[in-house]
Amino acid sequence: MRIVAALRELHRSESALADELLRVADRHSEEPEVRHVAEDLAYWSREHAHEITEVMPRYRSDPAGLAHPEPAEEDQPELPGEEGDADLALLADLRRVYRMSAGVALDWDLLGQGAHVVADADLLAATERCRARAERQMRWARGMLKALSPQILAT
Repeated sequence: MRIVAALRELHRSESALADELLRVADRHSEEPEVRHVAEDLAYWSREHAHEITEVMPRYRSDPAGLAHPEPAEEDQPELPGEEGDADLALLADLRRVYRMSAGVALDWDLLGQGAHVVADADLLAATERCRARAERQMRWARGMLKALSPQILAT
């Protein structure tokens, strides 16, 4: 069943998002809202990844085989000049979190469609709960970008 592939990818994406949120919290620890909220949102992603590991045995898949994600694009500069500019680095990090959380929210939505078709009520409930949280992660990153970017870009 291809739901297993979706579960594996979603576990990888949620784990990567959690790692990125913790990296952002650490990198911008002088920004209290960024640090505290990013840490809380990372906890959500860790919970989501755990929920996936609990679902996998129902689909005859061993969660022990789930690999921890390798950082990929995080090492690439997001914005020109961010390497030496803490404010641009913050915008770049929030853009990355926004994109990652948007992908995670979409993947939860897709998995929800699959759960509906295979009539897995427990998985469907999990997808609805986790998708809503992923969308909240995305809205937070977008809101922070909208709030911070005018001053940062105008200076």
